[in-house]
Amino acid sequence: MPLPHDYSGQSCSLARALEIVGERWTLLIVRDAFYGVRRFDDFAAHLGIPRAVLSERLKSLTTAGVLVRVGTDGARHEYELTPKGVALWPALRALTDWGDDHYAPTGPRRILLHAEDGAPLERDGRCSGCGARVEPADVVIAPGPGLVPTSGSPDRVTAALAIPHRALEPISPRDPGTPA
Repeated sequence: MPLPHDYSGQSCSLARALEIVGERWTLLIVRDAFYGVRRFDDFAAHLGIPRAVLSERLKSLTTAGVLVRVGTDGARHEYELTPKGVALWPALRALTDWGDDHYAPTGPRRILLHAEDGAPLERDGRCSGCGARVEPADVVIAPGPGLVPTSGSPDRVTAALAIPHRALEPISPRDPGTPA
């Protein structure tokens, strides 16, 4: 018996959330938006996602109010997290911690630091140095011990994330190796 495509018969908040973020690729798109990815081509290249699937996921995330599509000076659009999307940060952080615990034998690929003092974040989102609760805009995403350098020429996002980068700041469309 095939699974239903939605959870319309359930009045559970988790079921409702899964209708928005529970499809394959969706949380990776949201994660990349926290990394500063804004352009369709950058999402596609970094994730290796089929373009038709990416288009559908971006459409569903914008319809749900997780992302907003904004115009740029050129003909292209960019995608930014809305406050509703930024509110997914604790869930993404918790799932990443779980993945690091169970599937990263050489350590996490990325570590999260407090931009103010450079100290690592605790699992509860507090700075291990000053104890402050750190909002996503004050997080620096840095390479961790489990990050394996890519061979060949990496995509723009991978190249930019090889150096510390402040969360939510766009990866520059002009310079592939440095954050904006």
